[in-house]
Amino acid sequence: MKYVFFGGRESEFAQIILNGLKNAGQPPMAEIRDAKSLITLEYLRSLNADFFLVAAFAKILEKEIIGIPKYKTIGIHPSLLPRLRGPSPIQSTILNDEQETGTTLFIIDEKIDHGPTLATNKLQITTKDDNQSLTEKLAELSVKLALDTIPKLLAGKIQPQIQDESQATYTKKFDAEDAQVNLKNDAPKKIWLKIRALNPEPGVFTILKLKNGKELRLKLLKADFNSEKLQLLTVQPEGKKPMSYKAFLNGYQNLLS
Repeated sequence: MKYVFFGGRESEFAQIILNGLKNAGQPPMAEIRDAKSLITLEYLRSLNADFFLVAAFAKILEKEIIGIPKYKTIGIHPSLLPRLRGPSPIQSTILNDEQETGTTLFIIDEKIDHGPTLATNKLQITTKDDNQSLTEKLAELSVKLALDTIPKLLAGKIQPQIQDESQATYTKKFDAEDAQVNLKNDAPKKIWLKIRALNPEPGVFTILKLKNGKELRLKLLKADFNSEKLQLLTVQPEGKKPMSYKAFLNGYQNLLS
């Protein structure tokens, strides 16, 4: 396969896919890893690629770019499109407490995750899955789907299917405000879902009041949820190393108000 790979250098999802394709003997002829780099149409045309492949690339490609290859530009999106379009499908899947997700190959057009689909593959979510594990699983599933689907597309054996706009949902980029929780007032299950979904970035945290009137920012890294109760497992006080929640209580109990 003659293709150019577009994937964010900072994205683990993109890196796993790239590594998987290389390990399968299908390396790209060129890699575009920095969305801020200058990409000229002349350079991309000179490669004479059959298709471009895009995964977690933090830039919407221009119409002139996506139309260069004969077989267009193929996107890999870690959701079952048209559901969960946008920048955070994996995090949103966990926050929604969904039991099933998947990955989709589609033809990129000028809108976000909107073009006709080529193939999907489903994945069951377990209560042990978090952002990290689900990213790894979906990236590995995407490699298999790409290796199975793209040769069929090149051979003319796949007819792209238009997405059902009535089923489209969208995600947003999460920030620190989304990641803050209140251990006293927030629902335990909501906190648990955030811990699974929003770590390591933007990073779930709570603010605790100290007896001296100061506040302590406490990162919540790992937790369990059983019988409607939240069990914190691993936390990280600001300026300290990660520790078990039990060790935190032993060391800070007398300081907490």
